[in-house]
Amino acid sequence: MAILKVDTISGIGTEGPVFEGDIEFTSQNFLTLPKGDTTQRGRGRGLIMGGTSPDNINTVQFVQIQSMGNFVDFGDLPTQVNMNSGSSSSTRGLSFGGKATTTNVIEFVTIATTGNGADFGDLTLDRRYSTSASNNTRSVTMGGYKSTSPALYSNIIDFVTIATTGDASDFGDITVARVNGGAVNSPTRGVMCSGQIDGSPYPRVNTIDFVTIASTGDATDFGDVTQKRRGAASASSNTRGVIAGGIDQPAAQNVIDFITIASEGNAVDFGDSIGSFPYRPTGNLCNLTRGVLVAGGPASPFVGNIVEFVTIATTGNAQDFGDLFQTTNDTGGACSDSHGGLAE
Repeated sequence: MAILKVDTISGIGTEGPVFEGDIEFTSQNFLTLPKGDTTQRGRGRGLIMGGTSPDNINTVQFVQIQSMGNFVDFGDLPTQVNMNSGSSSSTRGLSFGGKATTTNVIEFVTIATTGNGADFGDLTLDRRYSTSASNNTRSVTMGGYKSTSPALYSNIIDFVTIATTGDASDFGDITVARVNGGAVNSPTRGVMCSGQIDGSPYPRVNTIDFVTIASTGDATDFGDVTQKRRGAASASSNTRGVIAGGIDQPAAQNVIDFITIASEGNAVDFGDSIGSFPYRPTGNLCNLTRGVLVAGGPASPFVGNIVEFVTIATTGNAQDFGDLFQTTNDTGGACSDSHGGLAE
């Protein structure tokens, strides 16, 4: 049995369970963990899955979010895919859809254990550039583009129970059919920010929608971001969501916005990224304190290895974090400290 001495029970924190399984306190104020518990091993990890480099890749890369530095190799997804979205629980990272051609596949990795991913199930609709969010138990996948005939911009929301492999089920609809929005989430809400709608020449929107993740139903209008764009990166604590970068044709943006997730209203200015890059991963890379922003390159095909970070609770400009293990773009993100998961 593993034993950890703590001064007080309150020292564990309130952001979510620190350990999984039965916990036993002894008369000597020791905390006893179940044998074989691996939850701590994956604590604080952020992953990106797949992408373009410039061809489709199946590489999974990870980093310890609290420690600045470069990403390292984790393993491979079963499918070489880009334009996928990602979400996670404290133990699993999920990749949804993407362009493999266009696919409905869902795949997953166990965050605490480096190695290759496995099949999870299928989305209700094949699509790429969807947006995913989670509450540690359930993941919702919103919008996206279906390129097979008939082609369409989707307003469909799917959901899965992260701990249980299987196909996604219908959840409801977003307010405006669109693709390539940013996602933030709290333990109760999933929020889709901005994106691109059907039309010419690829109009961007500043729309923010939200759903209550535990309850199926249609999304509700939340407010607007400060700048219309698609391809924004995102990160969130239990209370605040940060939306960074993106592109509003033809220019990439360096603006970073934030919202208070529990309170509907318009986003406000947070700061700026170091450069004007189309941040292109979808999914939260965060540990409830720090948000990690993975950028594409400054020009077509927007492939790069730039990684920046912000402290979510404190407005200000992004700072350099490190580099990717493999240059990429259009990738799905996940982290072990996603909401309801482990507080850093």
